[in-house]
Amino acid sequence: MTQDHHTVAILGAGPAGLTAAYCLQKQDGRYRPVIFEAQHIVGGLSRTECLDGYRFDIGGHRFFTKIPEIEAMWREVLGKEMIRVQRQSRIHYRGKFFDYPLKPLNALRNIGPYETIRILLSLLKWRVRPSPREDTFTQWVINRFGGRLYMHFFHSYTLKVWGTQPQEIRADWAAQRIQNLSLWRAITTSFGGRNKSRSLIEEFDYPRLGPGQMWEETAQQVTKAGGELQLGTEVVKLRRDGMRITEIGTRPRHAGPDAPITWAAASHVISSLDLRTLIRRIDPPPPPEVCAAAEKLRYRDFLIVTLILDHPDPFPDNWIYVHTDVKVGRIQNFRAWSRDMVPDQHTSSIGMEYFCQKGDGLWAMPDDELRALAASELEQLGLAKANTVIKGAVIRQPKAYPVYDNEYQKALSVIRPWLSQLENFQTVGRNGLHRYNNQDHSMLSAMYAVENIRGANHDLWNVNVERSYHEEFEVAKPAAAEPDGPAAAPLRPDPGSALGSQSFPAPGWAKGKDGQVPTARTVR
Repeated sequence: MTQDHHTVAILGAGPAGLTAAYCLQKQDGRYRPVIFEAQHIVGGLSRTECLDGYRFDIGGHRFFTKIPEIEAMWREVLGKEMIRVQRQSRIHYRGKFFDYPLKPLNALRNIGPYETIRILLSLLKWRVRPSPREDTFTQWVINRFGGRLYMHFFHSYTLKVWGTQPQEIRADWAAQRIQNLSLWRAITTSFGGRNKSRSLIEEFDYPRLGPGQMWEETAQQVTKAGGELQLGTEVVKLRRDGMRITEIGTRPRHAGPDAPITWAAASHVISSLDLRTLIRRIDPPPPPEVCAAAEKLRYRDFLIVTLILDHPDPFPDNWIYVHTDVKVGRIQNFRAWSRDMVPDQHTSSIGMEYFCQKGDGLWAMPDDELRALAASELEQLGLAKANTVIKGAVIRQPKAYPVYDNEYQKALSVIRPWLSQLENFQTVGRNGLHRYNNQDHSMLSAMYAVENIRGANHDLWNVNVERSYHEEFEVAKPAAAEPDGPAAAPLRPDPGSALGSQSFPAPGWAKGKDGQVPTARTVR
């Protein structure tokens, strides 16, 4: 790394890191970004993987934002490679499919008039006499939807996603992710009322070759403009002198702990590392109370099994939420997002998403057993026969979602003040802020970090509080406002979104100025 006063070290080549690099070069060109990425592919949670020409996401990513800066970057980088997609999604619950957004006739037919009346009476009860406390997810949801609807649609799915009881999840996760959407609003919208909820949008933008296309192209533009991207390079140390980071220590990702560390200097550091890993790697370490607080932060892991079927479109939806009966939490139909994700239109590509913890039974299951499990569950749900699966791939993603448990706020109240004292260091993105941001807010935190380097004073920890909008829902109303809440299904982590590029051929390597930038990685 060039050791001059205009070098900015960026830790991580996901949406936040690459946005920071892009904006550094775009504004005046004085700063040279050097990006360190442990993986051999860019995009982080918004990357696109590939199996024999079949491109698939690590989850599904809609492109919809109210932030002009983000919209402008999407258009600037991808241009005509961004396509318009019609939304279709459903909920699978107790052997039946519910339209989402809610359609009253469909819901009434599936639930039955007797249970529908009980749901409405429960809603009325909790509206008249709400719980005086809203400390937990359970209390927050029941106050807005009633106990019956919570029992049917929120409890089981939240338990599947997070692997912990909903009453152990803090209410601020619900307030952040589930706002400005009520049962009444969903009903009136389905009858032609005005749709004010961002979760009910009927169409959205999407890169033609998947979300990773955005970051593949962004990385190429960064390297062509003179930036540097070091893939397969893990950050193992951040050396500090007082309250200033002076050097970044790296080694190849698969090198052993005894491998030599390569040291490089930079004037500024922008990190999207998860906070627990970050604190562990600062040398000398922060005070003991900061280190102890970081160890209390928890994360939820994720894996996706992609199945290639010998026939097209076993279902028309972009995705289906699966509440009960099986282990799978959500199912993607990648051809419904973009036909160009599937090279043979006589086949289909289905993503079976599982929420787990690193080291548990699902995570440790051999790939062939996971493929067999996913195929059998696809058949159990009545979507496709297991014997129509012709091949598949498994992708594991650790630390996909920061957990909002009883400890995280207290931990952040210790970590945040100490990190804020570092003179030339900023932390951005979902795991960098331990905030369940969608991609547009992760990108915005990176844009603000770049402005801070130039003298601004943005508080990155409050990015998605100050700016109205989440991809799924708008910013929470104050506690005294009229209770609102989510519709019945999408209580699941949504990795975010992505950008795009020019037309990409089959997976391979796209040459950049200072090295090779990979397109979608081929899974074997």
